[in-house]
Amino acid sequence: MRKKIKIIGSGFSSLAAACYLAQQGNEVTVYEKNSTIGGRARQLKKEGFTFDIGPTWYWMPDVFERFFADFGKKPSDYYELIKLNPAYQVYFGVKDFVTIADNLPEIITVFESIEKGSGAKLAEFMKEAQSNYDIAIKDLVYRPGVSPLELVTLETAKKVNQFFGNISKDIRRRFKNTKLIQILEFPVLFLGAKPSDTPSFYSFMNFADFGLGTWHPKNGMYSVILAMESLAKELGVTFHLNANVEKIMVQNGIAEALVVNGEIVKGDVILSGADYHHSESLLDAPYRAYSEKYWDKRTFAPSSLLFYVGFDKKIENVEHHSLFFDVDFDKHAEAIYDYPQWPKEPLFYASFPSKTDDNAAPEGKEAGIFLIPLAPGLKDTAELRNLYFEKIISRFERLTQQTVKENVIFRESFCVNDFIKDYNSYKGNAYGLANTLLQTAFLRPKLKSKKVKNLFFTGQLTVPGPGVPPSLISGKLVAELIEKN
Repeated sequence: MRKKIKIIGSGFSSLAAACYLAQQGNEVTVYEKNSTIGGRARQLKKEGFTFDIGPTWYWMPDVFERFFADFGKKPSDYYELIKLNPAYQVYFGVKDFVTIADNLPEIITVFESIEKGSGAKLAEFMKEAQSNYDIAIKDLVYRPGVSPLELVTLETAKKVNQFFGNISKDIRRRFKNTKLIQILEFPVLFLGAKPSDTPSFYSFMNFADFGLGTWHPKNGMYSVILAMESLAKELGVTFHLNANVEKIMVQNGIAEALVVNGEIVKGDVILSGADYHHSESLLDAPYRAYSEKYWDKRTFAPSSLLFYVGFDKKIENVEHHSLFFDVDFDKHAEAIYDYPQWPKEPLFYASFPSKTDDNAAPEGKEAGIFLIPLAPGLKDTAELRNLYFEKIISRFERLTQQTVKENVIFRESFCVNDFIKDYNSYKGNAYGLANTLLQTAFLRPKLKSKKVKNLFFTGQLTVPGPGVPPSLISGKLVAELIEKN
């Protein structure tokens, strides 16, 4: 039966769900509080520069291909993909960096040159990582997190120890060189937890990195949002921007309507792709499935301090993606997860999309995005933002052997307060709930409300977890649950 489905938010998971639900024959309407679609994956345009405000890494291209294939399409029908070579670069000190190539044989050679015997160990580790990837991304993550039995298969039974070990120990058992350890631990940071708290099974992220490579959609990650919007409109989805949802109305335990900009909008099914905690705050208290105490005890992935910088010259000695691991990794991790505070000396990441994409900056100029991971819920002030920009830009100059401060045309920043204001993000988190053992699959907040009929959720705080590819999958899973409802 054709249902009227009302969706809150227009991020990756909402757009994916909208496409699947429209394909089922439903009447689908999306309400976005901001003036452009995309949720956290919006774009900033200024003085001829273009920046992705949110995600900048395109990993797991097979997940995007699978999404579009479900509609008889290909990513190339909508956007052009460029494989980055090198994939990224990691700085450990002045003139001390490791360049990660776009293929595993070259990466193995680099590892061997840094630590004798590590090449063969990496090849062995990657076989295991690929096996985990085949089980996880091709099968397990496409399950809705309804029952623990979803995790019980012949393949996972053989790997049961990997759910109780952790990535950090696994890597250190094989590799001794600190640089190699940090490079291998880096991908699981996308999962939002310390490597020591991330189950061994999640080594599939290393295959996503070294095995599948790092890509860039021409014109940025926002190209993927525009592609999904275009597909959704082809399928008949309607979008309303500047549409702030103020309440989810429930009658006799059934979600029946939204209050949008003061007006009641009725629907047969309500789906929220907004922050899960915020979405439940739109319900009267008796209908909320998770208490404030519950949310306070969850392990959240980090927030971020981001800078979007226009430079009046080309920046040297960096790649499209560059990581700066020249300070103590463990101390920064402690400041995020163990004793939440502003880190004294932060690791940071820099992206220069104009290295690959001429459309990102005017000719002869460079677009730079800088990111510092932070604990969610920290005090966020203009003074702190300025202080940390000075910290990282000074280190950037020293490590890359160039001056850039006087070449800044403008800089915009985005931090905890903005995540809360723009996305109603719990404590200003950037990536959702971390994928720890006790926050995996059926142990995450549910796609389907436990207390309200016809109310569903999607996105990074529910199944399968943080990141862009999991968000696409989350949209598919919730659409399937709604179809069965």
